[in-house]
Amino acid sequence: MNIVSTLRQSRLSVAAASVAVLALALSACGSDNSASGGSGDKAQAAGITLVKPGKLTVCTHLPYKPFQYKDGTKVVGFDVDLLDLVAKDLGLEQDVVNIEWAQVTSGAAFQAKKCDMGMGAMTITPERQAAISITAPYMDATQVLMAKKDSGITSLADLRGKKVGAQADTTGKKYADEQSKQNGFEVIPFNDLALQENNVKSGRVAAAINDNGVLYDFVKANPDMAVVAEFNTGEQYGFGALKTGSGPKLVEKFNTLLAAAKTDGKYNEIYKKWFGVEPKK
Repeated sequence: MNIVSTLRQSRLSVAAASVAVLALALSACGSDNSASGGSGDKAQAAGITLVKPGKLTVCTHLPYKPFQYKDGTKVVGFDVDLLDLVAKDLGLEQDVVNIEWAQVTSGAAFQAKKCDMGMGAMTITPERQAAISITAPYMDATQVLMAKKDSGITSLADLRGKKVGAQADTTGKKYADEQSKQNGFEVIPFNDLALQENNVKSGRVAAAINDNGVLYDFVKANPDMAVVAEFNTGEQYGFGALKTGSGPKLVEKFNTLLAAAKTDGKYNEIYKKWFGVEPKK
């Protein structure tokens, strides 16, 4: 073998060795990714099919502060943090989609594959349970009445002949409708919470009926407003999902994680972050 042939063979050997090393490196990366449960791998292993690969897509109707609302470009809130328990456990990112509330409670959003789960301080009702799969309750709630602090309004009876704002497609709207006849007030529906709250502040409506969590939060930032009455409606919140397929599996996953979070203190930590106090025992 001459010198030229020897050099050529040596170069080929070096190139082959480099390819082998690169192949081993890529193989190692692939093994690490598989072992750590890459994006969506855990969901797939649990038999959960997602509408978007690598993401837990969640539908809601914004804003509903402090449960979910935009802080800059990011959606944050109590509900967001609770559903992050599911997203993180499955190795996913949470992606929030703003949609009409009725599409969530009716199940239309899930059937159209717009989202995997739905959030929005959703009261568990027999009608909603018939339409969608719903998690175990994660929070107790009730309806309250908010008015201007100097309005003199302290009860539903004080609203006779007046206009009361309610949010469309909510249990608050249903409660307002039920009470309007006997108390003689007119119910004015609003498409979202912010419109409802600001129309009380501007005086277009005399008061608003909605969930205690959101109206107490609004009052904290608006000292001219006050929650003047509470109504013991005995409501509980749950998260929604499709009635079939992966929906029940996501519901079961949340129920398991919620129980663990209530045992290890994580739930109390999240609750205090958004409401300033720990939940009542």
